[in-house]
Amino acid sequence: MTASARLTGVVPPLVTPLTPSYDVDTASLARLIQYQLAGGVNGVFVLGTSGEGTFLTDEQRQVVLETTVAEVAGQVPVLAGVIDTSTNRVAAHVSAALKAGVDALVATAPFYAATHRAEIERHFTRLAAQAGDTPLYAYDIPSRVGAKLPASVVISLGEQGVIAGVKDSSGQETSLRELVLSRREKQLENFAIMTGSEVTVDSALAFGVDGVVPGLGNVDPAGYVRLFKAAVAGDAATARAEQDRLFRLFDIINVADRSRMGASSAALGAFKAGLHLLGVIDSPVTAYPCIPLNDTEIAAVRPLLDRAGLH
Repeated sequence: MTASARLTGVVPPLVTPLTPSYDVDTASLARLIQYQLAGGVNGVFVLGTSGEGTFLTDEQRQVVLETTVAEVAGQVPVLAGVIDTSTNRVAAHVSAALKAGVDALVATAPFYAATHRAEIERHFTRLAAQAGDTPLYAYDIPSRVGAKLPASVVISLGEQGVIAGVKDSSGQETSLRELVLSRREKQLENFAIMTGSEVTVDSALAFGVDGVVPGLGNVDPAGYVRLFKAAVAGDAATARAEQDRLFRLFDIINVADRSRMGASSAALGAFKAGLHLLGVIDSPVTAYPCIPLNDTEIAAVRPLLDRAGLH
């Protein structure tokens, strides 16, 4: 993968399967990767939000990277999350990811400390210099970082060749559309714009987004691939029908009792429960401090999988 090849299609952000003793379950991770490849995905993204990358030790992160690169074996690009609070800490993750042989890097703005636009630009510029020929993508997720990446900053970094694209998980469709329009106006032909929304993919593709990085794609990669192919082919009816089915499948994030856990635990637990029920991963355990779904909640995922045609 090179910076001159624009990222497109379906690139699920893989969960990190764990054993009941909280080690990385490499056998389950390998099965998950094969499940994704069989579904026709265009790439895989590890150590992102769904991958619980910020919850894992450096040693665990390296196991994920090396297992993924070996299992994918060059069939699709491997994108690695290098997400941490400061430029120096992210830089260490960049070195580890490059050593593992990944095809691209994905970084958020620095977080915890409040940052200025100029500091965000310095952050990505330093990382890009370290990445060399390996493409660097920005990850806009204000719900976790605490600040929205302004479209003007993203486009400016694209114009400078600092970043090769962006994953927009802001949930702000107007901002996403602004990126698409600005890219066209600036003639940034190789700059990738990917949506992180599971439930508005058909409409985003219709106004010019290049693809999707859906957490729900862990559970149903083939569904998102069908949606993408239909949209690219101009078959809006099929794309909408597939999106409607996936919209209902996304109800799995609501099965958990939110009085006892947070939103991250509910969503990640549901994705892992779905994969466990489908026989892809051995255990639905989530990384500390996330609270895993209990047996009753896991059982509630099953009818939603059945309704979506997943068995």
